[in-house]
Amino acid sequence: MANDGFLPTPESAQTFSLSASAHHTDTQSDDAVRELNKWRQAMQDPTHSQRYAERWERIEAEGDDINGEARAIDAMAQRGSTILDAGCGNGRLAGYLAAAGHDAMGVDLDSHLVEVARTKYPQGRFAVADLADFELRNDNGELMSFDIIVSAGNVQTFLADWERIPALGNITKHMHTESRFVAGFQLARGYSNAQFTADAESVGLQVYQRFSTWQFDPFVEDGEFMLAVLRLKA
Repeated sequence: MANDGFLPTPESAQTFSLSASAHHTDTQSDDAVRELNKWRQAMQDPTHSQRYAERWERIEAEGDDINGEARAIDAMAQRGSTILDAGCGNGRLAGYLAAAGHDAMGVDLDSHLVEVARTKYPQGRFAVADLADFELRNDNGELMSFDIIVSAGNVQTFLADWERIPALGNITKHMHTESRFVAGFQLARGYSNAQFTADAESVGLQVYQRFSTWQFDPFVEDGEFMLAVLRLKA
């Protein structure tokens, strides 16, 4: 993903085995690369990430439920599943799943939020990574795959238009034949059901279930939210 206008991520934040995928710079025009996604735009304010993390701390302290998405994924997963939270923010989803006994990992482009996640949820594993340009490899150098990959919190709609297909492609290469990718986002944020479905199909994914909430209510065609469950095309 483009780094225009941002300080380099400290090496201390890159403690997992990450390598950039080659397709990003080869296929995207210079004009597209310069387009910052919505999260990077917000990060132009150096206090943004800290304020975001503090907001979630307040929400949790006030007793509000912050684990609805995590419970949904836990209900879908076999015990001890490998789960990747793609766009983990402050780690609440991966942290919950790790505490529930899964091998849960979270990645996010925001190094401050990754450090918050590491401190708050030591049972999980967290790394700095850009969804539009990343690979995760184990200690033997092998590409990692996950039973479930999840993107909650409108992650898909924070991506710039040019990042959408590369990000889905990177998610796809971290899936095996039985994996599921679960994405929940507000359709009113500029990413329609039809476009998301077409983008997913272009990288070898198939949407096989749609819901309107994280409680698995039936999908509404003209609704405001979609929870999509995808598999690799047969």
